[in-house]
Amino acid sequence: MNEVVVGHDARFDMIVRHHAFFPVFQPIVSLGDGTVVGYEALARGPAGSAFESPAALFGYAQRAGRLGELDWATRAVAFRDALAAGLPYEMPLFVNVEPATLRTACPPDLQPMIDAGAQRLQIVAEITERFLGEDPAALLMLTDRVRGRSARIALDDVGAKPASLALMSLLNPEVIKLDSSVVQSPASPAAGRVVKAVLAESARTGAVVLAEGIETDSHLWTAMSMGATLGQGWLFGRPGPLPPVHQPPGTDLPRSRWTPAAAITPFEVASRHHETRRLTKRTLLPLSSRLEAMAAHAPESMVLLATFQQYKFFTGAARARYAASAAGGAFTAAFARGMPAHPVAGVRGVALADDDPLAGEWSVIVVDSYFAGGLFARELPTTGPESEREFDAVVSHDRALVTEAARCLLQRLDPYPEAAVHLSRAGTGA
Repeated sequence: MNEVVVGHDARFDMIVRHHAFFPVFQPIVSLGDGTVVGYEALARGPAGSAFESPAALFGYAQRAGRLGELDWATRAVAFRDALAAGLPYEMPLFVNVEPATLRTACPPDLQPMIDAGAQRLQIVAEITERFLGEDPAALLMLTDRVRGRSARIALDDVGAKPASLALMSLLNPEVIKLDSSVVQSPASPAAGRVVKAVLAESARTGAVVLAEGIETDSHLWTAMSMGATLGQGWLFGRPGPLPPVHQPPGTDLPRSRWTPAAAITPFEVASRHHETRRLTKRTLLPLSSRLEAMAAHAPESMVLLATFQQYKFFTGAARARYAASAAGGAFTAAFARGMPAHPVAGVRGVALADDDPLAGEWSVIVVDSYFAGGLFARELPTTGPESEREFDAVVSHDRALVTEAARCLLQRLDPYPEAAVHLSRAGTGA
């Protein structure tokens, strides 16, 4: 067994060192007329080897803790081949993003090709849906940097993990890619919920819906009935080399007006847009509890974020509500002075410094595919009974405001350490 592992290590070293893999490109088409409007770059290992399939190649890299170096190498080779084939800037190139590789710096020998691709190709960075709930802070950092280099964001495999749909609006992708399971099994209740959520997001933001896994005419008609205008699958072409000639796509992908969230608190976000009201803790408690209960008993997964000022306010009853929310939620986090990293099962805890402005705020933020609501309050210097503590407060259901406030909190989570931005690997898809 050890000989096999050692053999695999040596083989993998050789593959990475000599770039012994190759990119293939699958067309993305307009479902209206079949025009090619872009390509997705996908990686393949050496033919006949144990690493031939992308799942084996990237799976081994992840288990060995070497996903970052493989990521850089496969992406650089994809950029090299796209540029060598004369892929025009007008033709978008989709590449997958692995947030975990934020930890890895680009190897110096690959940096020139990475920079050339970023400058001369129209990159669409795909974020795989399964990573949305694992590290939202890293994802937000990644999207900030990707968009800082004028790349667009595509949310990939939507429907593979429906719980993360609630995080979709926090990323504001320009392209939403329906997972092949949604297109190929449209009668399932899960597929119906996914399509409704995606169409709602598309209507709000103008994001383009792209259907994956279109292999038959039936899949094509299903995708169009789901609101998809772009498609990808064997019906239109299998992954392979880029063609020698490219026709203009005839249409441009949308460009998000999204901007990085400022480093301010949720109350500051809310009070910029709404007048505050002077309320007591006794008045605020039922408002807070109502929002928390909505997250715990919602018909679909929600994001629930809250600030408690001090950990002692995260009482047993509150912990029970947050545990219930986390059990079926997309992501749940609580912030307070003295808050432990894992205050209750499924809840991410964040400790605040005594002088942190957030430590003086009481906020509850709830977001899903259809609903957004928030309570935002800042304590005032008062004396008297605990129940009569006074706050300036705002209650809002303005989705843009609520999601901006949510991003303020998510950015306070501990993300991966600072690393150079990269428009990660050239795909593991089939």
